[in-house]
Amino acid sequence: MSDLIRYGVADAIATVTLAAPQSLNALSTPMLQALAACFDRIAADGTIRAVILRAEGRAFCAGHDLAEMQGFRADRDGGRIAFTALFDLCSRLMQAVAAMPQPVIATVQGVATAAGCQLACSCDLIVAAENARFGVNGINLGLFCSTPAVALSRRLAPGAAFELLTTGEFLPAPRAHALGLVNRLAAPDALDDTALALARTIAAKDPAAIRLGKTAFRAQIGLPLNQAYATAGQAMVENALLDDTAVGIQAFLDRKPR
Repeated sequence: MSDLIRYGVADAIATVTLAAPQSLNALSTPMLQALAACFDRIAADGTIRAVILRAEGRAFCAGHDLAEMQGFRADRDGGRIAFTALFDLCSRLMQAVAAMPQPVIATVQGVATAAGCQLACSCDLIVAAENARFGVNGINLGLFCSTPAVALSRRLAPGAAFELLTTGEFLPAPRAHALGLVNRLAAPDALDDTALALARTIAAKDPAAIRLGKTAFRAQIGLPLNQAYATAGQAMVENALLDDTAVGIQAFLDRKPR
């Protein structure tokens, strides 16, 4: 495991911690590679039922490592190959988080900006400290956050997302909660406990149903209505056929605890 992240599992909940506070947990190439390897490991572990992604220091994640990016410009092609590789790697990581069978909870303290906001928004749920802030501020440097916009626009109404992308302004956590970007707010000193409580609630549910449900939920978003229902309907069939589902329904009918 890389020194840039920490990883642990307890009670079927995996915790991944960005552990590079000196760089504001920037998504350098090594950080992206470490996260991708860690999430691949978690996705393949059938004993893990929920995942918490958190960070050390005063920022959740400040986005891409700008010093690394500037260094690409010294390449013979001006950085085109290196920039392409970096953004491809980042996009693969974000898609891997979305595709994981386990629900992933981002626990955001401080700022989540640019690709850091993208990382939080790629998770299934966000628990944020009341003083946290979200932004896609690349436009302030002359770089429109086009790839962060993909994840952001799937959590916010398009107009709200575009306003952030074009103004470079920060979205305070209470406003982000009101707009639906954030699921739960917490006092800064209760942030980890709030995220853990949510993870424990999810981990207590039937894991096969959660995995089927996450896959179907992600798949139907953005589909035309008839295709969305076809996708969701097939997931319902597969879920209804599970032995554990039959047990749960019968226990409800018999008014017995499962």
